[in-house]
Amino acid sequence: MYLRVTKSGGHEYVSLAESHRDGVGGQSRARIIYNFGRKDKLDVDELKRLIGSIERFLPEGVEPLVADGSFERLVGEFVGAKRLGETHALDGVWGRLGLPGVLGKLLNERDFGAPIERLLFALVAQRAINPGSKLAVEAWVRDEAYIGGLPEVEVQQLYRAMDFLLEAHDDIQKEVYRRVSNLFNLEVDVLFIDTTSIYFEIEEEDEDAADGGDSDGDDNNGAVGADTAVAGDAVALRKRSRHSKDRRPDLPQAVIGFAVTRGGIPVRCWVWPGNRVDVSLIDEIKRDLNEWKLGRIVTVMDTGFNSAANRKVLQGAGDAFIIGERMRLGPDGKLPEALQRAGRYQTLASGLRIKEVSTQQGSVVARRFVVVMNPEQAQRDQLKRDDIVMEAERRLAQLQQLDGKAHSKAACDLRAHHVFGRYVRQTKTGKLKLDKSKIALEAKLDGKYLISSSDPYLSAEEIALGYKIL
Repeated sequence: MYLRVTKSGGHEYVSLAESHRDGVGGQSRARIIYNFGRKDKLDVDELKRLIGSIERFLPEGVEPLVADGSFERLVGEFVGAKRLGETHALDGVWGRLGLPGVLGKLLNERDFGAPIERLLFALVAQRAINPGSKLAVEAWVRDEAYIGGLPEVEVQQLYRAMDFLLEAHDDIQKEVYRRVSNLFNLEVDVLFIDTTSIYFEIEEEDEDAADGGDSDGDDNNGAVGADTAVAGDAVALRKRSRHSKDRRPDLPQAVIGFAVTRGGIPVRCWVWPGNRVDVSLIDEIKRDLNEWKLGRIVTVMDTGFNSAANRKVLQGAGDAFIIGERMRLGPDGKLPEALQRAGRYQTLASGLRIKEVSTQQGSVVARRFVVVMNPEQAQRDQLKRDDIVMEAERRLAQLQQLDGKAHSKAACDLRAHHVFGRYVRQTKTGKLKLDKSKIALEAKLDGKYLISSSDPYLSAEEIALGYKIL
């Protein structure tokens, strides 16, 4: 039973009600037992008498509901409330992925007094629901979010949990993969690997010497804590690089790598110092994946990973690769041999046009090339280039109106321009003109990209669509 308050005609009415079901398994409904009337017209003395009558039936020794007969004692005081739905849903996913069992197994091998598994879940949930620093988790758990088994948090406990995560992250990833591979029936015959970068809103890089300081993401631009994914001793992660994918070479960064299935499910992740470039990471990626004994893998990567040494590594143990190729070679921008070969295009259902080209006959390392052309992208490339050429022509015409130093400075600026300078050349007499041969060369590349693969069994269409998924 409970007191039920309903609204009608601008007034509130109080009644005594109980819940009951219509038949077996029926819908729960409210049944009115007694109506007290309008809330603002209630007879307080009558309610006191009712309470006194109820108290006569209480067992001996039970404190009366209203010990002093005061009706005001019935008025409750709001203490507080926490959000449950979001953390409850995430906790369900956490359990479905087998993380409590994985962490529990690893924690049994160590001696911890703090609830490490719950602390790690709190960190993950907070980053998913209300991103903030580890220090902010204290107030979030105390005042806002309900997390089963974790009524409160101290930031020192979170750092201890992060130490465990740092120490055990290789084992955690391996165990989670083994459990999730069955849950999702994962197919890892093809893995897509790529990297991105996160930058930190600080001025200084991490020192190379391990000083035990906190190198997490609390000061960064909402990124995950970088110190959670580096095994072994402390590593200087936050480093500047001119290869910033966020276009912030002025700020220290870290590099994050992922290996995912063709369905987009992560299999493994890595974190490296921000000054590492993609081409230098293949040995470590390949070694880590080989340790899991995943079977034969076709690795799909973009052009940044491409080198002769890396292609050889990717073919180790009978594996294969699909990898992006550079469209221009050397400082003169010469086209690769595969783009210079003639051949007939095949049109796929997606609208892409592809052709396989054979080169490097007799090469020790088997390598197949596939040229892909997207007609829609080709139109966009042409329109963009036409606009650039038109503006370059306008700037060349302006040069004729300038004399002396003004002309020399404007000419140098135009030649050095990262957009318009591409289509300008200087004659033997020093005059600037449109480079029509360069424009024609670029036109041949409209909408195209080049892929190579070492797999002898995949069709050209499978190679093209595999790279397109990446």
